[in-house]
Amino acid sequence: MRWLLVLPVSAIAVLPIQSDRPLRMTTESAEYCRTLAARLAETPQATAELPRGLGEEGRHLCSIGHYRSGIARLRRAIRAAQAEPRRS
Repeated sequence: MRWLLVLPVSAIAVLPIQSDRPLRMTTESAEYCRTLAARLAETPQATAELPRGLGEEGRHLCSIGHYRSGIARLRRAIRAAQAEPRRS
């Protein structure tokens, strides 16, 4: 009875994830940093305090070669800008 508790992880069925959007492959590079910075600039609420600060920090990190951290900040900035309520 005890052997039932120690089933290997490989015994769990893995189902493929289906999505309507195509899979987008990204790399940690200056080019991807520029792409994210451009996407942030196109966001209507990019000038709000939180997205602006995260964006500036992300661009700075990318400019000194810390691509992974810079990309993370830029992605957070984009999410924050999308979540900001629009000003009238």
